[in-house]
Amino acid sequence: MTKSKEIIVPLLPLRGLLVFPTMVLHLDVGRDKSVQALEKAMVDDSLIFLTTQKDISIDDPVEEDLYKMGTLTKVKQMLKLPNGTIRVLVEGLMRAEINSFLDEEDYYVVNVNTYEDSPEKDVEDEAFMRTMLEYFEQYIKMSKKISAETYSSVADIEEPGRMADIIASHLPLKLKEKQEILQTINVKERVNRLIEIIHNEKEVLNLEKKIGQRVKKSMERTQKEYYLREQMKAIQKELGDKEGKTGEVAELTEKIENAGMTESVKKTALKELERYEKVPSSSAESSVIRNYIDWLISLPWTKATEDDLDIGKAERILNEDHYGLEKVKERVLEYLAVQKMTNSLKGPILCLAGPPGVGKTSLARSIARSLNRNFVRVSLGGVRDESEIRGHRRTYVGAMPGRIIQGMKKAGTINPVFLLDEIDKMSNDFRGDPSAAMLEVLDPEQNHNFSDHYIEETYDLSKVMFIATANNLATIPGPLRDRMEIINIAGYTEQEKIHIAKDHLLPKQIEEHGMTKSQLQVREDGIQKIVRYYTREAGVRSLERQLAKICRKTVRILVSNEKKRVVITDKNVEEFLGKTMFRYGQAELEDQVGVATGLAYTTVGGDTLQIEVSLSPGKGKLVLTGKLGDVMKESAQTAFSFVRSKAVELGIDPEFHEKNDIHIHVPEGAVPKDGPSAGITIATALVSALTGKPIRKEVGMTGEITLRGRVLPIGGLKEKTLSAHRAGLTKIILPKDNEKDIDDIPDSVRSELQFYPVSHVDEVLKEAIRDGAEQ
Repeated sequence: MTKSKEIIVPLLPLRGLLVFPTMVLHLDVGRDKSVQALEKAMVDDSLIFLTTQKDISIDDPVEEDLYKMGTLTKVKQMLKLPNGTIRVLVEGLMRAEINSFLDEEDYYVVNVNTYEDSPEKDVEDEAFMRTMLEYFEQYIKMSKKISAETYSSVADIEEPGRMADIIASHLPLKLKEKQEILQTINVKERVNRLIEIIHNEKEVLNLEKKIGQRVKKSMERTQKEYYLREQMKAIQKELGDKEGKTGEVAELTEKIENAGMTESVKKTALKELERYEKVPSSSAESSVIRNYIDWLISLPWTKATEDDLDIGKAERILNEDHYGLEKVKERVLEYLAVQKMTNSLKGPILCLAGPPGVGKTSLARSIARSLNRNFVRVSLGGVRDESEIRGHRRTYVGAMPGRIIQGMKKAGTINPVFLLDEIDKMSNDFRGDPSAAMLEVLDPEQNHNFSDHYIEETYDLSKVMFIATANNLATIPGPLRDRMEIINIAGYTEQEKIHIAKDHLLPKQIEEHGMTKSQLQVREDGIQKIVRYYTREAGVRSLERQLAKICRKTVRILVSNEKKRVVITDKNVEEFLGKTMFRYGQAELEDQVGVATGLAYTTVGGDTLQIEVSLSPGKGKLVLTGKLGDVMKESAQTAFSFVRSKAVELGIDPEFHEKNDIHIHVPEGAVPKDGPSAGITIATALVSALTGKPIRKEVGMTGEITLRGRVLPIGGLKEKTLSAHRAGLTKIILPKDNEKDIDDIPDSVRSELQFYPVSHVDEVLKEAIRDGAEQ
């Protein structure tokens, strides 16, 4: 490489273009300074220095905006164009580097050092040239953008530096890379750098080729699918599906994407959709698949309502809708409080157990309203097929999901309040045991992966608040009962019923019958008489029916224009409801021999039973009547054996069983009666009949007996006590072990009763049977 002398030449800045030595090309020049620089060059020796701008957007570049290394060129030809620009033909002579700027007003003049490549070359240069030429040839074959003639012209060049410049001018390089080649004065370094660049370009072309092949294959596959789809449309059209399924499938695909399904469910849905698209619409399978897809789309997978965790508001709502029921309300408020504290809690599974009409179902609705959750109710009464709970498999004609999944679809959210009504009324037969299927639904450790036979994908029930209702816990299988939190609702006291009638039932009936409060007024003494003499129940359904009857008769009076306002008091209740239906406060009018008042628990609440014992001459035959169940029959046998064993101590003839037939009867013979709580009542009636001593009329008793006379605990004390209070009893004899249950009895009832906890029949007889001295 030789370095020539310094020369002073005009400068022409280029935008987005670079000229290598030996290159010949046309330029269009339009800027004033550039035009004047060209004119100056033509006046002198036609030499002009070309260099590239670093930023092409600058119109009037200064020294910092230009690369120092450029090309000294010779202007071969100039032509003025009609639009005012000049087209000029230039030939690159050699590299040149700006030494200094000589400022002139009209154009740039620079002092440059020129560099000219040496024509001499060694063996290494020859090796570099051959490698560069080979790479260039391979590049041409791969790119197909450079003609074979170009390669031929390059192959004839002898000088390595000139060959590198010409190859660089033909490669589609970025301006910075070309400038890098131009600035490399050393020939060996320039050739080596160019070999690297060509090698990289070859790699890029290889990748482009592979990508192009993949795209081509993809295009071919897409075209093939398009062709097959068009064929399928034509086939479907011939088979009667005029519209085809394309639009429907696209719509279903969008719904599946937006349904919020888990990935596994989404994958299943899309797979079924693919099958649906291929099956003709006239096929029976088409409707089966479509129904399945519709179920998957319509189920809530992620949508949830936000719980209203305002404890005060929830308590207010529960108190507005229901009077009493403190235990249930307390449990719901505890659940809310814990959820507010932890912000995550599995839905509890509550079972509201109690007689009909105490507000179990309506309470569940109130719980949903207080939580700000959707409410859904499923009645399980009479369900005897497991498929009702788990659904049918899709292989069956008319298959559909079970009631749980149906309820979730109806709820529309993954966290509703789900009421399982009458869970004690389920039964089983040869089609399976639905109560066993409910075990998974009501197990907090399992129901996050609930499996329905129809859906076939696991569904999360862990956020659901399940509330079951039952009248009789005894008919619920033990494993199922174990999964639920039992909350007993015993029934209402007289004062509670009056309060409920005034605040809830009467306003509701007045509204339903199209009246206003001013047209019908039922005073408290009137409601009290209805409760006492026209209803005998734990709940308030009969009470509501009686109030509805009053409303109907009132409407008739108002429509007939007989009166404008009706007032009901205890004096005129009979005019609207007829003669009284029950006695109140008169379990027995007087003390009687052989008649004891027992307290019983039934599915409709507590009740009183009059157990009668009569003696007649005979040979010790024991007769039991009154449609008694096996348990009560066994209680009677046990009581009879106990009295025989204690006859002497009780002052009874030890041979009484050989001289008398004994008849034990429980009135209302058509009504089935059973339960382990009548033992002490039967024993007391037997002793009274055998001794001739009367039983106190104000005493009611409950408890089971053993052969040794021990009194065993019973259940349902609250219900039994309420029934005793309704019947006008004032003394309650109960097992010693049930003394703790007295606290559950409302204060208004407890204050009017006397309780006698006993552990042996001797204590029962002492309290219940009146001695001769007392008579």
